[in-house]
Amino acid sequence: MSLIQLPEIRADARLGGADFDLRPDALERWTPEVRAAKGDEDANISIYDPIGEAWDGSGVTVKRIQSALRSIGARDVTVNVNSPGGNFFEGVAIYNALREHKAKVTIKVLGLAASAASVIAMAGDEILMGQGSFLMIHNAWAVAIGNRHDLIDAAAKLAPFDEAMAQVYAARTGMTPKGAASLMDKETWIGAAQAVEDGFATGQLDGGEVSEAPQSSAERRALAQVEAAMAKAGYSRSSRRDTFKALFSGKPSAATTATPCAGADVAALLQTTLSTLRG
Repeated sequence: MSLIQLPEIRADARLGGADFDLRPDALERWTPEVRAAKGDEDANISIYDPIGEAWDGSGVTVKRIQSALRSIGARDVTVNVNSPGGNFFEGVAIYNALREHKAKVTIKVLGLAASAASVIAMAGDEILMGQGSFLMIHNAWAVAIGNRHDLIDAAAKLAPFDEAMAQVYAARTGMTPKGAASLMDKETWIGAAQAVEDGFATGQLDGGEVSEAPQSSAERRALAQVEAAMAKAGYSRSSRRDTFKALFSGKPSAATTATPCAGADVAALLQTTLSTLRG
């Protein structure tokens, strides 16, 4: 186990017709170019992408984190985080995996730890915030599809997850679960200094520990924004993935042409966005 006692989050992935997706406001404030200034070391884990597997196989999954932890073994580990969040269940699973690590876990929030990524950040024995970095906490956010009975059922199933997250934030900060739930209800953005003051973090990073890589990730962020818009419009995760696969013959970085398909408006938006980025 980690060096401090943290509550386990139990989450049943069978949530009816709800998809846990990226929040557009988190994507807007995500700067994917922010990285650790030092190169990756053998006891470092990087979480620089949305949480959960994307349509092209990218994204941060618990399988990847567990594999890294097995390679590191019972040694102290540093987890560098800059993520807009994503799939709630993957975030919970990663939190639990880090919580169970047998040595010290240091979380470094380099840019953004929003939504599911903020849950992951709470698994650290030490949580350090970079200059200009933010945590964003809120109630479990999902795109639910179905009739009124499906939506009522989805809302009822989300409530225990909100309670579990409030317990984690409360255990981390020393506030009451009710106080943590109030912050979640308000969808609170917490800067570095405030995070330390409120107990969400244990300290701040020196400015020299954070750098910006070339903007090779801008295209991926644009695609994530389009996918979030599709989710908000009611496209299921499977239909979004099918659309992206039809649009691109390879990974986003290799995509130069798009094939017309259902949802031509989305395809046009994708092509316009990518053309702007490449221009």
